[in-house]
Amino acid sequence: MRADPAFRPISSRRRRVIWRRRWRRLPGSPLTRRILAVNLLAPLLLVGGLLYLDHYQETLVETRLSGLHTQAALIAAAIGESAVTTHPGPIPLIGAGVLRHELAVEESRMMIRRLADLIGLRIRLFDPNGLLVADSQMLRGPGGLVQVRDLPPPDQDLLTRLWRWLHDRLLATTVLSGPYPPYVERARQTSVDYDEVAIALDVGEPAHAIRATEEGPRILSYAVPVQFYKQVVGAVMVSESSAGLDAEVFQVRTTILKVFLAVLAVTVLVSVYLARTIARPLRLLAARAERIRHAEGGGGGRGVEIPDFTRRGDEIGELSGVLRQMTAALWARMDAIERFAADVAHEIKNPLTSLKSAVETVARVRDPEQQKRLMGIIEDDVKRLDRLISDISDASRLDAELSRAETAPVKVAEMLGTLAAIHRDTAESVALDLALPEGGDPLPVAAVEGRLTQVLRNLLSNARSFSPPGGRIRLAAWRDNGRVLVSVEDDGPGIPPGKEEAIFDRFYSDRPAGEKFGTHSGLGLAISRQIVEAAGGTLTAGNRQTPDGTVAGARFLVDLPALGEG
Repeated sequence: MRADPAFRPISSRRRRVIWRRRWRRLPGSPLTRRILAVNLLAPLLLVGGLLYLDHYQETLVETRLSGLHTQAALIAAAIGESAVTTHPGPIPLIGAGVLRHELAVEESRMMIRRLADLIGLRIRLFDPNGLLVADSQMLRGPGGLVQVRDLPPPDQDLLTRLWRWLHDRLLATTVLSGPYPPYVERARQTSVDYDEVAIALDVGEPAHAIRATEEGPRILSYAVPVQFYKQVVGAVMVSESSAGLDAEVFQVRTTILKVFLAVLAVTVLVSVYLARTIARPLRLLAARAERIRHAEGGGGGRGVEIPDFTRRGDEIGELSGVLRQMTAALWARMDAIERFAADVAHEIKNPLTSLKSAVETVARVRDPEQQKRLMGIIEDDVKRLDRLISDISDASRLDAELSRAETAPVKVAEMLGTLAAIHRDTAESVALDLALPEGGDPLPVAAVEGRLTQVLRNLLSNARSFSPPGGRIRLAAWRDNGRVLVSVEDDGPGIPPGKEEAIFDRFYSDRPAGEKFGTHSGLGLAISRQIVEAAGGTLTAGNRQTPDGTVAGARFLVDLPALGEG
């Protein structure tokens, strides 16, 4: 037979893909299905183990065989005491002159019939020759022997019959599922048919056997010798069907199934509830985040709000709060970027307009002095553009640089000493006073050294710009409650009222008197505050005042967390 060339075996990877697609097509969210699977695993394993009941079944059979042994022994003792007759005559292998004991057949039959009714078992009595002489299921009547059989159980309801059918197909029809010899009941029963009876008659020891029937249940039997003064006069065999044991196990399994169904219903309800309280909020959060992600420009996603689940007090509530904060921060960042772009365009447009006007004018002017003045304007505008673009580039990459850079211990006292020495060597018109703590405290902080130096240089440059000739700058540093504080004071005009925070905005345009336009870009203080805040500190500004309330100059204060104890 030739293989179909169009047939290609499915690879294991392809099977996994198909299985995942089918899993996703099932009703409910994937998280709901996972919660159900996890919650149902334990009760399914439990009920699977309990339904087999192997150890319980073995114990049940052993207990039942022990009970049959006890009952057979009691019946044999009763017959040996009450249903044995004595006759003179020889006993085989012993000789003459010894009394011979025999079973009283009629008395034995009556006793067996009464005892069988009491204990609900089938009792058979065999004589020493192995012939059956009494059977509790055989009654003598006018027409001969009548065999007594138990009636089948009444009809059961549909659900019980269905469960019984599944039970017999999936588990077992009987508790005794091993390979047992068949049970054959002949019309004339003898000890040859039952090994346990032969052992009881020949050896004088009790014995048991388990046999299989065509209907399914097994037959458990126990044979015990009937003795009269140590002489074996017969054997009693007590037997019963395993149908009773099967019914008992079936009842136990039915009870387990009912409990499992109740647990299953509760588990499903709890799982669905958990899934709704977990999966539904997550889907809602994901859908809102997706809408924000796909929102068109121009603030199209601002109307989409992340749901607030913070009242839940769990991880989903925390996730909701973080997403809300994140979106608020993103919108704030976008607003800042838009403002920054507008400010950059405005700041670049001014020197470009001046530059364009000067270039257009210089081409038409013939006066050398006027041309020289225009060329000076062009040079100033080019320098201003260069400075502005450099500061803008520095400000734009500051966020990324600060997020990547690793902080290290920085000795603020040593840094201030170096900056003060540089200032004294380069600024002759403005003096500088440096005050550091006594005892040589290095005032260590965790920061990016180059950026912190940039902050202090910006503050010193700003103080020098606003200080009048002959003025004085006061630079001081000290430790206070686990913080390192650095103050920079000048003798300038101070900060305009209400502008203490505005001066930290990008492109703030307030300039000292007499300073050429465009000397500063207005980004220095904004960059300085950003650097200080990235190090876990604050940068604030205020005015120094005389006792009479007159403004004596500006004062900037850097507050950083200190390293170690002072």
